[in-house]
Amino acid sequence: MNKLLQVGITGGIGSGKSLVCKIFSSLGIPIYDADSRAKWLTSNNETIKASIIAHFGAEAYTGVGLNREYIAGRVFNNKQELEVLNGIIHPEVGKDYKLWVESQSSAYVIKEAALMFESGSYKVLDKVINVTAPVPLRIQRVLKRDAFRTEKEIQAIIDKQLSDEERIKRSDYIINNDEQEMLIPQVLKLHEEFKSSVT
Repeated sequence: MNKLLQVGITGGIGSGKSLVCKIFSSLGIPIYDADSRAKWLTSNNETIKASIIAHFGAEAYTGVGLNREYIAGRVFNNKQELEVLNGIIHPEVGKDYKLWVESQSSAYVIKEAALMFESGSYKVLDKVINVTAPVPLRIQRVLKRDAFRTEKEIQAIIDKQLSDEERIKRSDYIINNDEQEMLIPQVLKLHEEFKSSVT
């Protein structure tokens, strides 16, 4: 079996990771959305459920799945509790991703994750793209998308994430989504590069 080129896409909240992934997807590239899969796995993976209940208590789950409000209250301003939660979820997402990669047959695949460097999941990837945009623009986008969030809440999330400077330093490529530079040509250029590196 040919080894697939594995490319990561990351970026802070509101940077436009999902939009960039949609463009890659329209070019026929399979996308693994780590955040969506993590949400699905927390409600459907028995190992995760048992570990979360063992640590956070039975109220961590409701009849419909993870009690997000309860868990968020426990971990948002508690670094140790957040580390415990991530330590339960990230390894299972890693196994799920590995199985997914093995089932793909395209020239390369993309893993989209907000906490790629923080979770250590970048280590299994060949290349990482950081999607970047100015903070005021990112806040504006999230306010528009998530009507339930306040500017203060979004800023708190940004402050907890790695800084853009740090992500840029650790990434192999940058896609600029500042609404000045066109996105599609930037994606097409990388698409051609990734395709030619595996043929």
